[in-house]
Amino acid sequence: MEYNRLGKSELKVSKLCFGSLTISPLQRNLSIKESENILLHAFDHGVNFIDTAALYENYHQIRGALKQWGRQKIHIATKSYAYSRDTAKSSLEEALMGLETDYIDLFMLHEQESEHTLRGHQEAIDFFLTKKKEGVIGSFGISTHFISGVRAAANHGAIDVVHPIVNHQGLGIVDGDMEEMLEAIGEAKKKDMGIFAMKPLGGGHLLSDFQKSFDYVLNLKDLDSIAVGMQSREEVEVNAGIFSNEKISNDTIKKIQAQPRTLQIADWCQGCGRCVNRCNMNALSLQGEKGKKRALVDPKRCVFCGYCGKVCPDFCIKVI
Repeated sequence: MEYNRLGKSELKVSKLCFGSLTISPLQRNLSIKESENILLHAFDHGVNFIDTAALYENYHQIRGALKQWGRQKIHIATKSYAYSRDTAKSSLEEALMGLETDYIDLFMLHEQESEHTLRGHQEAIDFFLTKKKEGVIGSFGISTHFISGVRAAANHGAIDVVHPIVNHQGLGIVDGDMEEMLEAIGEAKKKDMGIFAMKPLGGGHLLSDFQKSFDYVLNLKDLDSIAVGMQSREEVEVNAGIFSNEKISNDTIKKIQAQPRTLQIADWCQGCGRCVNRCNMNALSLQGEKGKKRALVDPKRCVFCGYCGKVCPDFCIKVI
């Protein structure tokens, strides 16, 4: 397994980052025991970097594996939508308590769009930077689906790490294409910022191009690490093998490809529209006659993040 320094930080992270959204209540909702089993299997295969978020509500799924393996051996990245000092303080405390740790290796603002959203979150940024000076946070960064978000981070001056969408089709990028995204990432890298990518498989849409998708991101020189969602020991073994340049059999690849994800909206949907407003991919819409509308998903746009399910008041949306 390849290990890289994450920008100017002291973190030396595995090229393969464990994307924990897939095990969280927003997606597979694995038991604590199942989650620990998969995480420990990943650690055993050389993974030392986990990506999570306050939104995922899965700190309880991670902390046991950290204890068993040794907290200092594993680097944790988490993120929140904090916009003020109080919300930043609350989200940091939630992470520290939930993971039962006294420090977070990388804390990020979730889904930042541009210089304007960064400006609107400056109070939270100032709090996190103070905690970085105190040693409670190792590095500070942002996650983004926007090219403008990467550029804003590169120009900000106090942001250490960017976590953008990168895949060979540019799926999930809101404001441009993959070529433009790579240009922005290059600008950030020239400033010695850490780059760890998300959604190399486009949220599952690129499973049919499994090998091509991984070959693409692994050949990009500016990526320090790549977060890949994993929900089984088999997926850990295949992904770790590919990231370690091992030859994976066609039968194994076909088995992984046969596990597509879907966004399911239950029949009891009341058509409130909250999920439509929440979706940054414009993948959801309300369809039907007045008074009988319900949410429908455009499978070509959905990246299976599951964030829409978080705002559904009737718990009728699930990624499976």
